[in-house]
Amino acid sequence: MNVSVDGFIADRDGEFGWSVPSEEQFRFHVEETRELGGFLCGRKLYETMLVWETDPSLRDTELEAEFADAWCALPKVVFSRTLTSVQGNARLAKASLADEAVAVLEATAKDVAIGGAGLAVAAIELDLIDELSMFRHPIVVGGGTPFLPPVIDHVVLELVETSTFSSGVIYERYRRTRDDSR
Repeated sequence: MNVSVDGFIADRDGEFGWSVPSEEQFRFHVEETRELGGFLCGRKLYETMLVWETDPSLRDTELEAEFADAWCALPKVVFSRTLTSVQGNARLAKASLADEAVAVLEATAKDVAIGGAGLAVAAIELDLIDELSMFRHPIVVGGGTPFLPPVIDHVVLELVETSTFSSGVIYERYRRTRDDSR
């Protein structure tokens, strides 16, 4: 997910235009998406990303076409209380987040991503998250949709990777540290 320095994925008006990736960062997204075996997402993120499967104008450049191909090939499970159908290589979740995560993981040897702030918090609370990654943009938006809403328990993380893009965006990848004594 893209996040402002002050911890928001969208500003107070719900806008996130400040998070449009540079070409360098977009290439990173293409490679990252190609490596995934599945994607669990909430309704809002699904609707935002659907254009990559439905809008041919987003294939105008070679890089955009590469991303669209990778995104379209990626199996997606959409969690929604309001949608009755989905398009593209997606299906509506029929079971709990935990059960759907297990099913997707059993269907692939690759990593599975979870996108959407609310869904990510639910996954953290169900102990389903092994890693957390973000693209921290050099902007303070002063409020809006938090990257992660409050969680019940502390989630201890270990920083395992960082990359800085020429745009000033910093990629951070954390691995969850698990306490085996609990």
